[in-house]
Amino acid sequence: MTAAQRGGEVLRRYFRTIQPGQVTEKAQNDFVSAADRESEEVIASYLRTQTPEFGLLAEEAGASGASGARWVVDPLDGTANFVRSFPHFAVSVAAVVDGEVEVGVVYDPMRDELYSAARGGGAWCSGRRLRVTGREGLSGGFLTTGFPFRVHRLLDVYLRVFHDVFLRVAAIRRPGSAALDLAHTAAGIFDGFFEFCLSPWDIAAGALLVREAGGVVSNLDGSAEIFTHGNVVAAGPAVHRELLAVIQRHCREKDLHP
Repeated sequence: MTAAQRGGEVLRRYFRTIQPGQVTEKAQNDFVSAADRESEEVIASYLRTQTPEFGLLAEEAGASGASGARWVVDPLDGTANFVRSFPHFAVSVAAVVDGEVEVGVVYDPMRDELYSAARGGGAWCSGRRLRVTGREGLSGGFLTTGFPFRVHRLLDVYLRVFHDVFLRVAAIRRPGSAALDLAHTAAGIFDGFFEFCLSPWDIAAGALLVREAGGVVSNLDGSAEIFTHGNVVAAGPAVHRELLAVIQRHCREKDLHP
């Protein structure tokens, strides 16, 4: 059983039994629950036992240990869904060595789907090789996104981007878990994904999944470096080119982070 699956067991146990007193708002529209904390403790304990030489960067506990090689962990991506009993959330675990994501796992505990990738080894789910869609552009596309609930100053520019993209595609969904959005883009369920101001633990594993499934993941300037500001555009090559061009009509990295 992987570290992510161990965390997922905790989440399944808490799901639909979480009490109001077990949920707190650590920042505006940013929730944490007893399930987040216990899942993270279980994952961190297992990883420390298996790889004591690795440091850890986790959503709730922060950074500890070595920084050259570390695990990047989101014990519950989609907490708002979880505490409302909406069964769409995930555990995300990635191994990052010298700034490169070497291994990434996204686990959907409600569907018992384990998405995994190793750099240079492809992306997989339940023994099935994952590939991004071969769509040649945004027309007819099925996209996913996330709203900047925690960074309200970006709402106006985000809505301009959303409006422009909306007019070019068949549908856009906002399920509420960036890790699963990226995993589902890697699996060819979605044609592409974009979101602003995500954290490393939200995107480290999922970005590797998309890249290993033949897709492109970049920031708003087209660079592969996505961790500094957490702005992400991910899709198959043709959709990525067109989606990035549409977004760049409204903003680039320097516009969101002057």
